[in-house]
Amino acid sequence: MKKIAVLGCTGSIGTQTLDIVRNNRDDYKIVALSCGTNAQELARYAREFDCKLLGISDGSKRDRLSEEVSGSTVLCGDEALTQLACCDADIVVVAVVGMIGLKAVTSALKNKKTVALANKESLVAGGEIVRGLLKHGGEIRPVDSEHSAVWQCLRGESSPSRIILTASGGPFYFASDRDLDEVTPEQAVAHPNWRMGRKISVDSATMMNKGLEIIEARWLFDTLDIDYVIHPESVVHSMIEFADGSVKAQASYADMRLPIQYALTYPEHAPRTYKPLHLPLSLRFLPPDEKRFPAPRLAREALEAGGDAAVILNAANEAAVRLFLERKIKFTDIIETVEKTLNSETISKVCDEESVFQTHKRIYDKIYLKY
Repeated sequence: MKKIAVLGCTGSIGTQTLDIVRNNRDDYKIVALSCGTNAQELARYAREFDCKLLGISDGSKRDRLSEEVSGSTVLCGDEALTQLACCDADIVVVAVVGMIGLKAVTSALKNKKTVALANKESLVAGGEIVRGLLKHGGEIRPVDSEHSAVWQCLRGESSPSRIILTASGGPFYFASDRDLDEVTPEQAVAHPNWRMGRKISVDSATMMNKGLEIIEARWLFDTLDIDYVIHPESVVHSMIEFADGSVKAQASYADMRLPIQYALTYPEHAPRTYKPLHLPLSLRFLPPDEKRFPAPRLAREALEAGGDAAVILNAANEAAVRLFLERKIKFTDIIETVEKTLNSETISKVCDEESVFQTHKRIYDKIYLKY
């Protein structure tokens, strides 16, 4: 039986992870759970899975949690993640949103844990640091559907000549420029294919999500040969191309439980209830439009610049997305803000984890506090 820690258990990836465990109770045991502020839901999951080691960012809810989950140990604040990440778990699912996920990932890897990674910021802002920690004996298993697809395609293969990520195009690939200027938060979070959180849904709408995935892929697979295509149906999740011109793809209907479960069961494809592909299918592969959606280009430029450029990109985007969701800026202002910030900041060397957090906070506050 595998022991699982789920950090960010009340979010989209966290709840779907628990759903997999719920349907495979003979295979998994939940040994640690954490969330940001939703103490009521955390307590419900703790009781359901008989989990006594809990973490919550909001320290004011410690007593309530302790009362609702008899005999539990409740850790609070950001440090709760670092402690839970090195608990007695075989696999640590890092599904928290935001930069704090980097602390959980580095803590787990330093303790030779297997990390099922669903936190983008860890690799976008701290990719060089995280990759360096793999020498301790830990392992990263990608949960993101595109990176999981690449990972699956690479099994039994030598290095490909090119990785080709797919992008749905989000809800606005076929929209006009005028329509983009009038996009509301409600429209931006309504992804046509995937059920995701608000922040990542906005990133998909701006195409920044694909830019962040390019940076993640660079650190996951140690290559800069990464392209992407627009694939509105979200059936083919990524491809790899070899030197002889052959291309290998991974396909399935859009369902995040597949990459989550594969990260838990690797190297096996364990049985599960799923919607089978009914062939033939009508699939489109369309060219990117980086004039209207320049975020992936900005991500590549950040990679090329090196240093803390990706930290700056990520922080500026995070602040701008929050401002948009709070209706303080327009949808089209998001990427414009990121580009202006990248062009105006001096790139510095990433010295350590603390320098990453300092740069992130400085850029985030500089943008968000203006409003």
